Amino acid sequence: METIIKEIYQGIMDGHHKDVEAKVQAALQAGVNPKTLLDEGMIAAMAEVGRLFEIGEYYVPEMLVSARAMQTGLAVLKPHLKEANVKPAGRVAIGTVKGDLHDIGKNLVGMMLEGAGFEIVDLGTDVTPEKFAEAAKEVNLVALSALLTTTMPNMKLIIEAVRAVDAGRKVKVIIGGAPVTEAYAQQIGADGYAPDASRAVAVAKSLLN
Repeated sequence: METIIKEIYQGIMDGHHKDVEAKVQAALQAGVNPKTLLDEGMIAAMAEVGRLFEIGEYYVPEMLVSARAMQTGLAVLKPHLKEANVKPAGRVAIGTVKGDLHDIGKNLVGMMLEGAGFEIVDLGTDVTPEKFAEAAKEVNLVALSALLTTTMPNMKLIIEAVRAVDAGRKVKVIIGGAPVTEAYAQQIGADGYAPDASRAVAVAKSLLN
């Protein structure tokens, strides 16, 4: 059992999505606990991918292939997690703000969060404040991305719209994107700021714990 979990872990580290898919299916057929596969095979691997990214040993392409391998395995695992009543770490609505069509960073953050055990509601790109506010009624966390300085002001409008439907501030808001800074996050009332996908996972965990 330990061997196949290690192989899934290594498959994610190496970005071998077909291998991960086959190994997850084999592990489930062998009766391995779905939560053990998730925690020790997938979440542990993606945590290590994040660590290697932060110390400069992995770059965005490596993160992407690892995240895709994780998603392939997770697609096989999800029905079994539901059957076993395994709860996600939290529910996150993620999207690129109104006027902004860039989605690579947003997609990577979504994949890294999913790899850390979060359930993702991907709202896509060019998302209005109203759509974010509607999604906020069903999630614990809202994650906003902007790649253009011209679309950054929409983050403030989205935060205001989310606060309007969540007066008790139970839903946390994190922001990120190339032109975004920690100072800007504080200025517009965001709960957190992440400069990259790996850091987004750490911020999300700290806000929801």
